[in-house]
Amino acid sequence: MADDLRAQQEAALKLQRNAFTASRPEPMSMRKDRVKRAMALLKDHGENLCKAMAADFGNRSMTQSMLTDIATTVGAGKHSLKHMDKWAKTEKRGVQFPLGLLGAKAELRYEPKGVIGILSPWNFPVQLAFGPLMQIFAAGNRAMIKPSEFTERTSMLMAELVAEYFTPDELTVITGGPEVAAAFSSLPFDHLVFTGSTPTGRRVMEAASKNLVPVTLELGGKSPVIMGKSADFAKAGERIALGKMMNAGQICLAPDYMYVPQESEDEAVQGVVQGASAMYPTLLQNDDYASIVSDRHFERLQGMVEDARNKGAEVIEVNPAGEDFSNANQRKMPLTILKNVNDEMEAMQEEIFGPVLPIKTYRAVDEAIDYVNENDRPLGLYYFGDDKAEQERVLTRTISGGVTTNDVIFHISMEDLPFGGVGPSGMGSYHAIEGFKEFSHARAVYHQPKIDIAKLGGFKPPYGKATDKAIAGMMK
Repeated sequence: MADDLRAQQEAALKLQRNAFTASRPEPMSMRKDRVKRAMALLKDHGENLCKAMAADFGNRSMTQSMLTDIATTVGAGKHSLKHMDKWAKTEKRGVQFPLGLLGAKAELRYEPKGVIGILSPWNFPVQLAFGPLMQIFAAGNRAMIKPSEFTERTSMLMAELVAEYFTPDELTVITGGPEVAAAFSSLPFDHLVFTGSTPTGRRVMEAASKNLVPVTLELGGKSPVIMGKSADFAKAGERIALGKMMNAGQICLAPDYMYVPQESEDEAVQGVVQGASAMYPTLLQNDDYASIVSDRHFERLQGMVEDARNKGAEVIEVNPAGEDFSNANQRKMPLTILKNVNDEMEAMQEEIFGPVLPIKTYRAVDEAIDYVNENDRPLGLYYFGDDKAEQERVLTRTISGGVTTNDVIFHISMEDLPFGGVGPSGMGSYHAIEGFKEFSHARAVYHQPKIDIAKLGGFKPPYGKATDKAIAGMMK
């Protein structure tokens, strides 16, 4: 079975690599055509894809999916189409004096790498497969996608649609469970993109390393919110609630915990509670509020809350309509705020990935900064407040993948900013020109003039005065 899986995947990769090699140099018009077809697939079948996502989750807002997975990804395609000619231009580079006078030239070409693998997750199953794909195509590559088995209907529909819009030597979707993903991550791609958890990211990188495949890892971690004393707690609370409750907190960039001034803890909590209650007055029958994707994830989150309660946390359930969740069979979970947390609790040790929000307090903002620096580098960091000096202190003294000030998550929606992590929250990035470069090989080319430069520069044996003069000149 495992050998068959491996053979099928290797055959798909070989088909794409042979087609890639045979078609070089491929015109920009072909790259653009692929981006346009990917956009057309999403526009033509967006509604069906949203229905599949809703079925996979049990409940997920069609409007939210349209916004986060379809429209956003079409936007990524538009951005690539608009800029790819400029991104792909050969760059002139300088040569050492006096080589330029003698006719030498240097240039940097951005060339496609070949076949790129995409291991995409379940939380935004379309966006996190097709988002990087837009730039992979813009850079002139072919691609193979292995989507998550947790969103099986979406993955199957994606496979059908891709077969309709693309030939297998351009783009193919490979579906299946963990054994398929394991085989996929060990293929000798020219580059591999993985979005998911840090522990799985380590395994993917280890598998890729056996073939020296370069990786882009979009991982997660505990993205902190630091609230300054100057924050507008009501406005900040609503924005944090929106970021924490969208997709029921199943977002790699969701605010993972809040650090608030000790004297303003109640006000900060109240801001989040009021914001959540205003946006989601009911939860169980509310189509705007997503379900947790699977029983396993739901049980993990419930266990995390119980663990915190048992270790002394105060648990606040934001349940505006006083609904009974105990008998509901929908995997819906209200926003659950945890006060008095400590690092012994699971909620402070691992990425939450659900609607659970721990609160920590500080006397001076440097305590929050030190805490962030003592732990793994997060994927996102959020600062709320009007104190520009304090904001700058938080930014210059911490390290994170990206930052949004006075809101959460928004930096990922800026197409002209690279998106990526640092350290345990990931490596490499896509979006913007950085994404194009990530999926390109920056190839250095030097053009030597007719004149005998080696002799002139004293590089040819037997070494003598010309060599000594060259060395002396370099050492000046």
